[in-house]
Amino acid sequence: MNPHRRSPFILLATILVYIFLYAPIVVLVVYSFNASRTNVLFEGFITKFGPVETVDGNIVQSPCGPFHWFCDLMKNKEVMSAAGNTLTIAFISTITSVIVGTLAALALQRYDFRLKSFSQVALYIPIVIPEIVMGIGILVLFSQLFSFLNSSLNLTGDSRLALGLGTVIVSHISFSVPFVTLVVQARLQGFDKSFEEAAMDLGANELVTFWRVTLPMLLPGIVSGGLLAFTLSLDDFVITFFTNGPGSTTLPIYVYGLLRRIITPQVNALSTVWILIILLAVLFLQRLQSRET
Repeated sequence: MNPHRRSPFILLATILVYIFLYAPIVVLVVYSFNASRTNVLFEGFITKFGPVETVDGNIVQSPCGPFHWFCDLMKNKEVMSAAGNTLTIAFISTITSVIVGTLAALALQRYDFRLKSFSQVALYIPIVIPEIVMGIGILVLFSQLFSFLNSSLNLTGDSRLALGLGTVIVSHISFSVPFVTLVVQARLQGFDKSFEEAAMDLGANELVTFWRVTLPMLLPGIVSGGLLAFTLSLDDFVITFFTNGPGSTTLPIYVYGLLRRIITPQVNALSTVWILIILLAVLFLQRLQSRET
């Protein structure tokens, strides 16, 4: 028997696994080019002229052709506002999580202190507990804290503390920091301290050594943790659902709201764009990892 010959059953199982994983995504992308105005039935692909539209009583052809629903998406102010909120939350929470998580990883890896074991174990709590439990806990925390501060400081009207963009950002930071910390810690496991010692022997102080030696060597792990935090923030629904307020609707929350109404292929177009963004982020991460090796 040829040892390099692959079993047809393994090939079949592999194909079935890929179909199981990616068939829903393929259907979603295909439906973003659906000629129907509803998302229930597929009535064929949009022609090169696009579906017929009515403008001021006159029947005209869509100028966007097959990308009609993508053009409609760009004209939707609610979608653009939700996309802006999502990216704002993701960028701020990712940057903060990377800074806090990197410093936490360095402290846990290099220093001994009384609560080190507890701190290490506590990192896994936000990861392993159900998101809905964490979301309810954060909501109760904000509600009690804001109620106490509003009554203590006599805040009224617009000055009252309430759920909004800030609470969503803080919530995303709280579940992103453990992921960044653990990824950077994994990078620190193979870190050679002799490079830092050599830099200090050549006259560099601790700050210069960190910026010129330590940080560049940790950069692949920091970028990996940052991309992971960014992706989790973009896709988060449960915790955002409990902590968002007026003016802080994100894309997952907006899509959930559309489920109560007639869903058009515009939702599929939105999901297709989002999948493309995540795919580009993953490809960027793989490129960084390949350069490292």
